[in-house]
Order: sequence, then structure tokens, then C-alpha cells
Amino acid sequence: MASHLVVRACPPFRVPGDPGVPGDPGVPRDLGAPVAAASDLYPEPELERDSRSLLDGAELLRARAMTPRTREDFLYGRLAQRRFAAGLLGVPASDLTAWYSCPRCGTGTDISHGRPGYLLRGQAAPLLLSLSRAAGWTLLAGVVDPDPGEHLGIDVEDPARADFDGFDDVVLTPAEQRHLAGLAGIAMLQGRARLWARKEAWLKMLGTGLQTAPDTLDVLAPTVNGRSGLRDLPPAETGLPADLVAAVALAGLP
Repeated sequence: MASHLVVRACPPFRVPGDPGVPGDPGVPRDLGAPVAAASDLYPEPELERDSRSLLDGAELLRARAMTPRTREDFLYGRLAQRRFAAGLLGVPASDLTAWYSCPRCGTGTDISHGRPGYLLRGQAAPLLLSLSRAAGWTLLAGVVDPDPGEHLGIDVEDPARADFDGFDDVVLTPAEQRHLAGLAGIAMLQGRARLWARKEAWLKMLGTGLQTAPDTLDVLAPTVNGRSGLRDLPPAETGLPADLVAAVALAGLP
């Protein structure tokens, strides 16, 4: 049975189920407009209250070491992810306990980074999750009751962040560089960002992150190293602004 993927985009500092931020998904945003701080749209007292009420000790400990703006972003993202997961499972968010997995640090409630997951009343929740952020937006993906061995990765990228010298040499394979040859301006940046999002999604799915050099991973085709499951996510499916690019990887691993 094919797994059902659910994708949700949250506008800057909007938590699913809470009052939203004005905006039109699928419409290009004003690249010159400042991104609001979490405290502007999710008042700090409410952010602190909800974080203390819903997040776990390892998450709060990690947040305390961050600068104020980074901390707000982190807390907002974790609240959004937890409420998204709770909605998919049909349970209160307070019933979930964060259960992250890192290939270096292991798995447990004392880990706050790596592949996200939750315990539901002490048992592993039957749920795959992935989260990515760009330009103030948070993109969430989930699969309930995944097939055995199935893994998930999602990524969203802002093409403006691909505008620097050396990008192609660091990120792209020779075939990918040839694929983008002749492009310029916005088209070039969008092409770069699309390939970068596909690489990030695939590496998140594998759980290796940038331990794999991105310029060794070719993602032009729907199959990567003989394995299928990688595709672009259009704005109509995600609800993201039209100028952001996103990709998802969902596949069974040995």
C-alpha cells in the first residue's frame, strides 16, 4: 500500500491551528520586505507559555543556548512540528514526547537534533516527519503508518541564497553544471536552488546530511543511485510562495 504524504507550509511564525499571518500562498513574495520576528506575530509571552507547556526538556535546553531571534525561530518550528504531528495522529500535542535520532549521538528523549520523531504514551509513534525552513517559511511533511524501512526527507530553499561565487563547484556534479549551463539571472538561481533542495531532501531521507559531499550526489533524475522516490514539490501542493523551491524524498531503505 502506497504511503500517504501530507505536506503543510506555515507562513512566517504561524503555528498550525493558531491565527495566521496575511499572505497568499503560491504568489511571489516581496524579496525586499523584511521577515517579521516571531515576537511580532506570535507574542513572546504566548511563545514562552506554549513552549514550556508542550516542548520537552532537551528542546528547551537547546533553545536556551541560542540568540533571541534564533531561539524564537527554533521554538516556533518545534511547536509547529509537534502540532502538525499531533494533528496527523489525532491526539493532543501534550501526549507526544520528542524522540530524535542522530547517527552520531544515538536516539532518545535527551537528544534534540537529527531525524525527528515522537513517542506517544511511551511508544514510538507510527509517523515519519521532516521539517525545513527558508525565508521565514516552515515546510512540514509527514507520513502516518509508513511501510517498514520507509524514510522521509523534505527541503525548501530560497533561490536568493544560491547567489554566490563557487556554488556550482561546491554543490553540483559535472552533469548538473552542464544542465544549468546557459542559464542566467533568476533562472540560474532557481535552477541551483532546485537541485540543492533535491540534494538536501535526499540526504535528510538517508539520515546522513552533509556527511555526503553534495557535489558527488547527482539528483537530475527521479532515481538516485538506482533508488526512486525523489521529486519536486510545486507551490500548488505545498502552499509556499511561488519563488521558493521545494523537494521531497520518500523511499524504502535497506
